[in-house]
Amino acid sequence: MDVRGMGVPYNAARAFIDERINEGLAQKVAIYYQGEQVTYRELQDRVNQFGNALKHIGVGIESRILIMCLDSPAFIVSFFGSVKIGAVPIPVNTMMQPSDYEYYLNNSRAKVLIAHQELWDKIKHLRHRFLYVKHVIVISEDERPSENVISYNQLLEAASRELEPVHTTYDDSAFWLFSSGSTGNPKGVIHLQHDMEFALTHYAKNVLKMNEHDLTFSASKLFFAYGLGNAMYFPLGLGASTILMPERARPENVFEMIETYRPTVFFGVPTLYGAMIDYVQQTGRTFDLSSIRICVSAGEALPSPYILKWKDMYQLDILDGIGSTEALHIFLSNRIGDVREGSSGKIVPGYETKIVDELGQPLPANEIGDLMIKGDSIAQGYWNLHEECKQKFRGEWLATGDKYYMDHEGYYWYCGRSDDMLKVGGIWVSPTEIENCLLEHEAVLEVAVIGESNEHDLVQPKAYVVLKKGLMPTGEMEAELKDFVKKQLAPYKYPRSVEFIEELPKTPTGKIQRFKLRVG
Repeated sequence: MDVRGMGVPYNAARAFIDERINEGLAQKVAIYYQGEQVTYRELQDRVNQFGNALKHIGVGIESRILIMCLDSPAFIVSFFGSVKIGAVPIPVNTMMQPSDYEYYLNNSRAKVLIAHQELWDKIKHLRHRFLYVKHVIVISEDERPSENVISYNQLLEAASRELEPVHTTYDDSAFWLFSSGSTGNPKGVIHLQHDMEFALTHYAKNVLKMNEHDLTFSASKLFFAYGLGNAMYFPLGLGASTILMPERARPENVFEMIETYRPTVFFGVPTLYGAMIDYVQQTGRTFDLSSIRICVSAGEALPSPYILKWKDMYQLDILDGIGSTEALHIFLSNRIGDVREGSSGKIVPGYETKIVDELGQPLPANEIGDLMIKGDSIAQGYWNLHEECKQKFRGEWLATGDKYYMDHEGYYWYCGRSDDMLKVGGIWVSPTEIENCLLEHEAVLEVAVIGESNEHDLVQPKAYVVLKKGLMPTGEMEAELKDFVKKQLAPYKYPRSVEFIEELPKTPTGKIQRFKLRVG
């Protein structure tokens, strides 16, 4: 039965936590974390305790809870404990500056902040500037709470393990996520109670073929839309298990986690796959990835050389896909046994797409335009951003801000962000195409291509290149890279200049921030 708009009770904490107990999975391990194993029963108990603790300190329905937590059981407990009482959890990036957290707290008007001790220590000097915060809950090994904060562990210990979900419905607000803010301030993206179940059903089940026997490991963190599904509501919604790693993902610790815990599904981002490939090539070490049945990539387009090198090294496909914070998870994806290197794959069942021109008119196959999507995991809108909402959310459709074309076989090909596309000699040029070509050169580790105006104010491609370790930037290398592109792509696409740099500017998700290269 379709319960949308009917006022029928629906609470995501019941759907993703309580139902596992009803299915007889109480003793199954839900979370593996630093040697700790948390069963579904233990997870439900902690979720209920946290929800009751929030009620005890005066938190009610629709109150906002800012979650500033490392990947850990406490993150998941805080998230679903908040949802269960009708409060609205807001996970935020744990790698930001103190002023960013001041923005998150004041923009969201959160009444409660929950943070790991080391993160709270970075911002506690600003507490007098947090306009709406009434309670700070700190997760710490030290049982003695600091002044004016509440101990997470003591809060749970004092609370009951029995808690019924509050009456929320299918279309109630459930949680927020902040967009990455690659241009301008992050936007509060409001997601509803049913959004996670839609993404789980249509992508995790139908595309990844995930089930209760899977063990997931996501290098992308829980506070990202991508990581939230990978490491939390996908495995929990299926009665599977998840591996959590609080540290920042680096090739060496990611390989170590894979060999230690033996996941079946691994989620990464393009820059990490590139770094892992380079790490193996530089160190000569070998790693056992035989437990993994499928690898997934999102965040930005995965260069085809990475797919081919990974396949050669580990005999594993990487399923590249595209999603967004607004759509919650992936809506275009390659398939198991159907990988088209360099493409974002085909539409995920349950979603619809169209590629349109500047006037909003649909374009035929093989013509580049703006990608629009429709699906029931798309957010309600942005918090307090009326004009941005009108631009992004157009009736049932979401304007992704991505340039794409679809070929005659239904595969989608990424051509860059709408403001990244280059018009060279009156012809649209995709920076991604040039980047993928340069990545095939054995000397190139990472690359970003932007448009640069020449002395006649005409736009020409410029490449920023990070060379592999031990290689020196020279004029000869620059000429070699230009010639390499000329031989593989149409001549007008080659970069007229190449600048060698030590590191590309990126968001914490690993997306390259080309706008910083344009202004820098």
